[in-house]
Amino acid sequence: MIRTLPTNLSRCFLLLCVIFFITTDLSAQLIIGKPSLSFTQICANPSFKNFQLSFNFSPSTELTATNQFIVELSDPSGNFGTNPTVVYTSAIGEITASPGNITFSPPVNTAGENYKIRIKSTSPSATSQNSNIFSAYYKPQDTQFTINNNIPTATYCASGSFVLTIDNPGTGLNDSPLKYPSLTYNWFKDNGLVLPPTKVASATGGSYSVTQPGVYYVETNYGTCTSDSYSNRVTVSESSTNVSTTISSSLGNPFCPSAGATTLSTTSGVSYKWSKDGTVISGATSQTYDTTTSGLYTVEVNFGGCSANASINLQSDGFKADIDPKGTSYIDIESGGTLDVTITTDAVDPSYKWYLNGTVITNAVSNIYSVKAVGNYKAEVTQTTGCVSTKDFTFQISDSNLKILNIPNIISLSSDQYNTWDIPADYKNADTNVMIVSSQGEVMFNGVDYNPSKWEIKDFKNVNPVYYYIITKGGDEKKGSITVIK
Repeated sequence: MIRTLPTNLSRCFLLLCVIFFITTDLSAQLIIGKPSLSFTQICANPSFKNFQLSFNFSPSTELTATNQFIVELSDPSGNFGTNPTVVYTSAIGEITASPGNITFSPPVNTAGENYKIRIKSTSPSATSQNSNIFSAYYKPQDTQFTINNNIPTATYCASGSFVLTIDNPGTGLNDSPLKYPSLTYNWFKDNGLVLPPTKVASATGGSYSVTQPGVYYVETNYGTCTSDSYSNRVTVSESSTNVSTTISSSLGNPFCPSAGATTLSTTSGVSYKWSKDGTVISGATSQTYDTTTSGLYTVEVNFGGCSANASINLQSDGFKADIDPKGTSYIDIESGGTLDVTITTDAVDPSYKWYLNGTVITNAVSNIYSVKAVGNYKAEVTQTTGCVSTKDFTFQISDSNLKILNIPNIISLSSDQYNTWDIPADYKNADTNVMIVSSQGEVMFNGVDYNPSKWEIKDFKNVNPVYYYIITKGGDEKKGSITVIK
């Protein structure tokens, strides 16, 4: 015979069963504690990017052999969303005892003040509480950089504006943050030592339009992290009717050419036009101009409705030198004649090189060289102490036995009515005088540095005109006639 339990006993028995199954289920659930961070903020850079955290979990017996722990990073506002950033995944079965210790690195685009971290397990599946809020920035660029081409002043016209821009690319002394597209910037107006600077703009781009006079600079936006990524200061002025500008030389004035090109720079404006010795320099339309040559440089700066001019008489810190004789000289090759060519200079610790037809003359290292052969010569003198620089001179040596040959005595008219009478190159220099006289006694040409296009023959009909020439060089004189034909 089957006996039934009293109703109260049945209810108690059922309750105990429920409690047993619930307790059994709870004891099987993995619990991951809130992550404990070893930092209060993350300020990472390429050489400092590893950070530690730890977390407790229980019971460890619930972990399977295939379990992995995953560290997830929220977005900058603390939200994990549906696709959070994974910053660390442990190896299978790597962490089996509590607490778990993990080292991770933040992504290079990390930037914000309200990040959180959470831990997940894969087998069994469980998720921890969110960590405390912390600020985090990855600083790929953390050095000073330049704006406005590192020029400390800028001017805009009344009621206008001036755009300050971060210089790019990063070259020389400028490590431009624009190389890293994920970065953003804060622009400031410097209020001096009394008041803190005023943030005038936050921007994703690298420029800011100034509409009020003042001293401006920009910092890369690394939030509450300490940063060395900031620019030079630029004083921006509003022009009056009498605007002005200046030119500065990066290597000073005078400058040393052996140190490379000096950079001429002027006040920032809208457009620029550079000139040298009164001639406009083609393509020189930037705020700066690089040169290795002395001269009088001027620039016209357009500020957008008003303009100003500036000049600098740029000098090189070089030396003086001269050579004697110059141009073309003659020696008598048949009789073994020679000619001493001498360089005079005020160069400090000078050195010398001599060349014949492009080849260095061995052992010719003094300021005097005794020429024994015809050809094209070059002499170099170098200042070897202080501002190291070099000057060179070219000259020609010809055989005196050939110097009166090859002078044509017949010429013809060209289509534009100018003569075509030419003479050897030995006579076309500053040391040779050429005089041409017509048969009527009219002087057609008389001077040095002869050029065939410098005298004109009148057209004729029947009689071929005759001209007479006298060529004088170093005491030697050559005379002859020229007959003109059509």
